Parts: sequence; structure tokens; C-alpha cells
Amino acid sequence: MKYFSSRGISSPVSAAQAITIGIASDGGLFVPETVPQLKPGDLENMKSWNYGRRAVFILQQYLDDFSLEEIELCVNNAYNNSRFDHEEIAPLVKLEPGLFIQELWHGPTLAFKDMALQILPHLLTASMKITGVTEDIVILVATSGDTGKAALEGFKDVGRTRVIVFYPQEGVSVVQKRQMITQEGNNVYVAAVAGNFDDAQAGVKRIFADSDFAAHLQAEGLKLSSANSINWGRLVPQIIYYISAYIDLLSNEEIKPGEKVNIVVPTGNFGNILAAYYAGKMGLPVNRLICASNANNVLTEFINTGRYDRNREFHKTISPSMDILISSNLERLLYEVTDHDANRVRRWMQELAEQGYYQIDDSTASDIRQIFQADYCSDEDTLDTIRQTWKQYRYLPDTHTAVALNVNEKYRNATGDKSVAIVASTASPFKFGSSVARAVLSPAMSDGKPEFELLRLLSSATGIQIPTAIRDLEKLPVIHNILTSAGEMPETIARFLNLNKLSK
Repeated sequence: MKYFSSRGISSPVSAAQAITIGIASDGGLFVPETVPQLKPGDLENMKSWNYGRRAVFILQQYLDDFSLEEIELCVNNAYNNSRFDHEEIAPLVKLEPGLFIQELWHGPTLAFKDMALQILPHLLTASMKITGVTEDIVILVATSGDTGKAALEGFKDVGRTRVIVFYPQEGVSVVQKRQMITQEGNNVYVAAVAGNFDDAQAGVKRIFADSDFAAHLQAEGLKLSSANSINWGRLVPQIIYYISAYIDLLSNEEIKPGEKVNIVVPTGNFGNILAAYYAGKMGLPVNRLICASNANNVLTEFINTGRYDRNREFHKTISPSMDILISSNLERLLYEVTDHDANRVRRWMQELAEQGYYQIDDSTASDIRQIFQADYCSDEDTLDTIRQTWKQYRYLPDTHTAVALNVNEKYRNATGDKSVAIVASTASPFKFGSSVARAVLSPAMSDGKPEFELLRLLSSATGIQIPTAIRDLEKLPVIHNILTSAGEMPETIARFLNLNKLSK
């Protein structure tokens, strides 16, 4: 199978090349030539399989230049009991008939990014062997919080790789920041960026588009790649868990074969819900994909009106992983719904870069609304949803999962759609403990308390243990304390890598 750039200028590549390169030379994102189809009986056959075996089957459909043994090795190294604290890897939790939470945060960094970033290092090293890459790979990451730690943890001490993470200085939670700045590993580097996530992401994209920078790196035996969801190797593992969730519903007799479900996803960069879209294109019975946003509701406006406009106020919210105004993976969706019309996609992306907005045609907008619904949730409603979910179900969602639960309820009330809903739970509530504590603890208990004391109070009040991964986080020494601007990111990279002629 070949992978094409969404902007249509770069030459097609193999799966292994797409994973190694990360982003096309024309700035586009790699997209499969065709979407493989599930055959009749595939979902039923996978009912008795564990998560790893399901993963192997699905990855085989997309990575046809990998051998079965290579895919099995990648999967076994990623989805195991030493990496994940739940034997089902991505378990379903039933809140009530027709409403299910899929917990995607049982990996080492307590966020859904582990579902892809525990396997990406293995996919990447296998891709390097398949394609004969001789340079070491420099993984460049912009993060709104979760991707950074997941990439650092996934790639730490992996041979022939270096990983460099940029995060917005004031745009992540206390726990997220602490996870990154205390990261150990002989090949990991972290820097805060003065600005928001979009500033960091734009800086990374500029570096990828800089041919002179790439040439300098190549002269030093280095090659850039990405662990953000612009990399197909990050996105394809996410397709697995949506298919697995549907199979679990079949196994538990919560749905009938062929019954359509809604999938509800809190998202800012659009990658997580795009994976659900690809699962639907493969033949998973999907009724609606419900896109849940916070106050940075650029995706809500786009899905409802066809206009994407980043020229708006940027809001810092209590669901910071969605504090994003430029949703990179939307480009892949546009490429798919226009039947791979790269010329139109390239024009829209140029308009976004030059004027900060674009308007798609009515026909394309209508096609998107056939499958996607969208709404957003304020911080106040997020806190209220956490409070009510705990009170009603004794289930404690984080501030992103709560956004999805709130938007799903709005959608159900507005449409009367009673389809079974799978809500993607993207992080442990303890990653955003101060906000969750505000929702379920009294002001007398929570006001003025530091972050890690709030985690202990939250644990005591709910009877839920603080996850081992962050229990002693506040005691770890700070290793990374670099601050840079978006414009200085190339020089920062050069200093990290000891490339003097780049940093002068």
C-alpha cells in the first residue's frame, strides 16, 4: 500500500517510509491510498482475541511492507502487563445501559497517548531497518501536555533515536509539566516555549519545512521525524482501540452484530477522533462521531458551519490538552471527504496559513455533517459534569472526559438519538487533580492547597488510589529547565544535540 501526501506534491511512499519521515516534504500529511476493509465475520472472529492479537490483525492491513513477525514484535513490546496496569489494555466501563467509557489511560503516563506512543518507537525502529535508513532519528514533538510525556517515556533510551519535546510554558497542568521536566533517559530533551501550544506546533512545522536545517542535520548523521499525530505511525494504532471497544460490546452482548454505535471523543488536534473515522471507513458500524471541544471551539464551528477560523481568542481552560486552535489532523479528513482532492486541500491549508481561516464548499461540509456532530463545554459545565458523574455513577472522570460526557448528553437531549455511546476517556483524573478536586471536594478542603496535596485529599475522599506513575512525582529532581521562544527553537535543538555550527 502506498501513502500519499494530503497536499499532492510529494511522491508516494511506503508505510515504513511514511513512519520514518513523519511529514511529507510539501508540508502535507501521509494518507493511505485506500482504506482496508473489514471482511464479514472479522469482528465476530476477534471476540475471543486479546487486545494484542486484535492489534496485530488491524496493523497488518495498513503496514503491508512489515512482516507478521515484525508487527507481532512491535505489539508484544508495547501492549503488555509491564507497560499497562490493566490486562485488557483499553477496558470498557459501563455507566448505564447504552453509555460506556473506554479508559485509554492505563499506560505509563496515564493518558491515551500511550496507546500509540508505546508502540511507535518499535514501529519506527522496524521502519528504519526496512527502509535502510542509516541516520539516527531525531523525534521532534510539540505537546499540549500528554503527547510530550508519552513520547519521552516511549522513546527513552531507544537506540538510534533522540527525542526533543517542546511544551507551552503556562499551558499544561502541574502534573503534566512535572512529568516532563523530571524525565530520565540518555536521549531525551525538554524545553518550555513562551506562548501557547499553537506557537510550539507552528515552530515544529517550520523546522520540518526548513530544507537547510534538514541538510545540516543530515551532514551530522541525523534525520528528523515526528511523534505527533501528524505521523501516520502515531495515528494507525489509535484505530485499534475503537474496533476493540466495539468487539467488547459484542462479546458482552451489549449490542447486536451490525448495530451502529456513537463514538464521543474530546479532541483538540483532531487525531483521536480521526482514528475513529478511519475505523468507520474500514467498516466498523458507526452512527455518529461526536466531536467534543472546550471553550477553544474552533472544531465545533467548523463542523457546524464549514468555516475554520483560528482568528479568535485563545482560552486557557481546565482541559488544557484541548487548548488548541490549529487542528493538524483535520487536513487528513478534508483529503478523505474530497475523494483525495489534494489541490483543494492545499489551497485551504494555504488560506489558513496566510489569512488564518478557510471556508470549505457546501457539499464537502454536508458530507462531514453526515457522520460528525460537534459541540463544546465551558469550564463551569466541565466541573459540574465531573461532580454529577461522581454522584450518579461513582465514576470519576478527568476534565477532558467530562467534556465528552457533557457534549454527549447535549447531543442526546437535542436529537433523541439513543444509540449506544462509547466515550473516549483520555486521561486519569489524577493528571488534572486540582480541577477534579474542585468538582468533588468542598472549598474548605480544596482551596489554597498545592497540587500534590490535592491529589492525596482527592484519593482519600473518593477511595481511589493515586496511580503509581505519579504518586512520588513531586519528590523527583528537575532535570529539564530550558525556556525558549518559538523563533529560537532551531537553535535550542542545535544546543541539545551539540551541533555548534547550527547554534551559532
